[in-house]
Amino acid sequence: MSPMRDVDHMNDFQLADPVPVQLLREDGTLSEHPQFSSYVEDLEDEVLRELYRHMVVERRFDAEATSLQRQGQLALWVPALGQEAAQIGVIAALRSSDRVFPTYREHAMALYRGISPEELMGTFRATRHSGWDPHTYDFNGYSVVLATQTLHAAGWAMGITQDVATGSLPEGRAADEVVLACLGDGATSQGDAHESMVFASSYQLPVLYFIQNNHWAISVPQKTQSRTPLAHRAAGYGFEGIRVDGNDVLATYAVSRYMTEQIRAGGGPKLVEAVTYRMGAHTTADDPTKYRSREELEEWKSRDPISRYRSWLLTGSKVDQEYVDQVDQEAADLASDLRTAVLAMEPMDLERVFDTVYAEPHRQVEVEKSWLKDYEAGFAEEVDHE
Repeated sequence: MSPMRDVDHMNDFQLADPVPVQLLREDGTLSEHPQFSSYVEDLEDEVLRELYRHMVVERRFDAEATSLQRQGQLALWVPALGQEAAQIGVIAALRSSDRVFPTYREHAMALYRGISPEELMGTFRATRHSGWDPHTYDFNGYSVVLATQTLHAAGWAMGITQDVATGSLPEGRAADEVVLACLGDGATSQGDAHESMVFASSYQLPVLYFIQNNHWAISVPQKTQSRTPLAHRAAGYGFEGIRVDGNDVLATYAVSRYMTEQIRAGGGPKLVEAVTYRMGAHTTADDPTKYRSREELEEWKSRDPISRYRSWLLTGSKVDQEYVDQVDQEAADLASDLRTAVLAMEPMDLERVFDTVYAEPHRQVEVEKSWLKDYEAGFAEEVDHE
């Protein structure tokens, strides 16, 4: 066989796509799964209703934020339209004390953890670097630099294991804490994600890598980034990976519950690939019509995670139309309050940025702070001369 034919043969190699775990069919009917159905059978109706409420409220929040950006009230917005089930499914499976390291799109998770809409807007309104205290919610600030949060997650998990080993675990921290590292399909191509997974595997760290495979890394399709399903990557690092229907909140919850149980029992890191779709733009600076077809978008709209779940809830009498209307009203009220809060936000004092870099005074920071003062003073002088 010629060298060229060898290359052709290698390029044809692919691993078969594993069928994503699914409990809720696209028509809103429930199916049985031999391994994962049991994880949702014991969920009380109130919990099921709350999953729905969080998904709907976040979507309305997302739409309002998009409108605010289009009207010039936000510097940028990162829509999460279509990914509500994936985010709510995994965050609901965690304990409130489990640490989360998000990307810049985990709005549903942030709201679920109690971070207010106003706190979330601080970054996108450019009035603060991070709108909340990470330690209050065990939810780190948004990470704009792609995949760096995976390294932060591994470092936090390493700290937990060392604290447990030395008997110095801080008060309030659990010895079986799970660390959630969020990333998208695009971030899996970054070296940071690879390094984090190697480190987590080597030291058997309690990290759950949660990949929201929304099919597009800005304009690069997932099939270009990886010739094999992303869930298979876990095997290369020596830990378990499962593919789940990310538009099925019940399946995402069940798989995440299973994975966290394995991690808490000392099973080391795990990976979940939630197959979902970004129905909106990558950010409000993006035009998705330039790189994807209307047919593709319409196909995924038919798999909408909220309408699928609502159909099952209504059919099974878990909720009634009155409850659905109440949730819609709650979402509308939140959007109205959000707009009022955003318009009232004042710019932050830039000097404060320098004061919060280090706990102790630092000469270089003081030099930079002094330069900013002189720079701003220069504008005042120009106004006086006019």
